[in-house]
Amino acid sequence: MKDYREVIIRPIITEATMKMMAEDNKVTFEVVKGVSKIEIAKAVEAAFNVEVVKINTMNCKPKTKRVGRYVGKTSAVHKAIVKIKEGQTIELFGSEE
Repeated sequence: MKDYREVIIRPIITEATMKMMAEDNKVTFEVVKGVSKIEIAKAVEAAFNVEVVKINTMNCKPKTKRVGRYVGKTSAVHKAIVKIKEGQTIELFGSEE
């Protein structure tokens, strides 16, 4: 098994992902391309000490962006939406004590 730092790149924090986290107990991560759902589940369980129930993955294609007359593309991203067992949470921002 790969180390979890070789699988998970970063959590994706947007308004939609925060809503999913609050309502459905789902957390979204950017992961390395080419990893399987089993590897993602093991990495999340090892990193955050939680039990994974379900994983959905998606490959997001790059989008064309324009700044003035210059046209470029964003980078392609491999996302994983991870559903955590009820009653467990992942602290992405740390505790405020």
